[in-house]
Amino acid sequence: MNDIAIIKYNAGNVQSVQYALQRIGAESVVTDDATVIRNASKVIFPGVGHANAAMTYLRERELDKVIVSLQQPVLGICLGLQLLCNHSEEGDTKCMGIFDTEVKLFESTAVKIPQIGWNNIYDYRSVLFNGLTEGAFVYTVHSYYAAACKETTAKTDYVLPYSAALQKDNFYAVQFHPEKSGKIGEAILKNFIQLP
Repeated sequence: MNDIAIIKYNAGNVQSVQYALQRIGAESVVTDDATVIRNASKVIFPGVGHANAAMTYLRERELDKVIVSLQQPVLGICLGLQLLCNHSEEGDTKCMGIFDTEVKLFESTAVKIPQIGWNNIYDYRSVLFNGLTEGAFVYTVHSYYAAACKETTAKTDYVLPYSAALQKDNFYAVQFHPEKSGKIGEAILKNFIQLP
């Protein structure tokens, strides 16, 4: 098995994830090759971009089918989390349906949209957060959020409480950017790559 595969598609932020893994001593390959992805011991599905354009790109290459079929630990980051949900209001996009929740646009005139900057997460219910103090601060950049649901494994508040993290079976996902979240983010990535 290869080490860690980072899924390459038309969404940004792939290189910064790879650099973050290098900082904690983990080698990875950036790829859109289905065989390489299936044979990896861990898969990371990052992303910054538009949900509809990203899903179109994935479907054209049948990478959506590859992703939902994976049996090893998978970590979605930011747009990666949103695309693993049922549906996104961004471009009225049907997503992959791993997590049974909807992705919605923040609606507020009182705060800035998108949410950009540091925010704290709480109510941990995942091994991803082992060793972290409740209320740890992480870095976020997003206008859309996954509504809280039974698969929510951490929450944060902006306009309303929403899913900072989700998990179902071998699929893990975080709305924030661990690769930009300093030591907290490194600890979360270490917890992920140490999963059996």
